[in-house]
Amino acid sequence: MKRSYRYSHFLILAGALAPFSSVPAQPALSSASAQTRTQAIAASFTKSKHVVKEKRGVRIEKYKRVESEPVVKPNPQDYSGTYEVPDMGFAIQLRVARDGTIEGTGFEPVGPDLSVRRSFTLRNGKIDGALLTATQVYANGTQNRFEGAFMNRTSFDSPADKGFTTFGLGVIGKEIVLGGNTINRFFYESNK
Repeated sequence: MKRSYRYSHFLILAGALAPFSSVPAQPALSSASAQTRTQAIAASFTKSKHVVKEKRGVRIEKYKRVESEPVVKPNPQDYSGTYEVPDMGFAIQLRVARDGTIEGTGFEPVGPDLSVRRSFTLRNGKIDGALLTATQVYANGTQNRFEGAFMNRTSFDSPADKGFTTFGLGVIGKEIVLGGNTINRFFYESNK
């Protein structure tokens, strides 16, 4: 009887301390839920805009369409490499093992001044299909969840445009404010 009493106190104490952990535990995703999450991330990078204005007989037309599709590579090691967000000061270097585990380092801007950056490492990283999950750890010990999907983004500048495709990592994460705009989605282009 005493053992169950101690065990129940342990469970209560463990449950009480759980909210104080710095990074929430990342539950193992089933392949179906990893695929669903990957599709949701890719969909958030898909957009379309078509505006036509006429003023004083002058017609101005703006068109932009971006389609994003997840990319599942048969060999996870093929995801290894350097990825950057052009003109924004974000970069990441990934080393992926054959079993899909990841090691990585990177840097990101600290604030609106893109030249001031802080570095981080990725821990407990893994790839499931095209979904990357890891813990982002900074030099001061702060930790954040890091999640993204490998994808092809195809950009079209007109309805007749054949499009330009770029492979990279779409990451949804913490918000930053640049030029008065709040951004929480970043597309890291592959440098291969």
